[in-house]
Amino acid sequence: QVQLVESGGGLVQAGGSLRLSCAASGSIFSINAMGWYRQAPGKQRELVAIITSGGSTNYADSVKGRFTISRDNAKNTVSLQMNSLKPEDTAVYYCRVVDVMRGVYWGQGTQVTVSS
Repeated sequence: QVQLVESGGGLVQAGGSLRLSCAASGSIFSINAMGWYRQAPGKQRELVAIITSGGSTNYADSVKGRFTISRDNAKNTVSLQMNSLKPEDTAVYYCRVVDVMRGVYWGQGTQVTVSS
């Protein structure tokens, strides 16, 4: 089993910044992709950003230029720096990790609320 612990959510005013972090631990074999997804009330969960073990990244169009994903392979952590936050960024943010042997794991989610 792989455990994911997220931190860094909270309440911020529009235009502000937050940094989310996710640490993976447990029976890790080899983590390939690490990413962040979000789910707003009444909406489907959507991809925010993803980063491979080689450092390649992909972002949702809605966050390009404002969010930056990064990872520390040695520590099995992934972070999401969120700048210029908008009310429409309000959602529960989930960390997702793909281990090449263990499978896909999700974090418990952390609430991000952006007030206007």
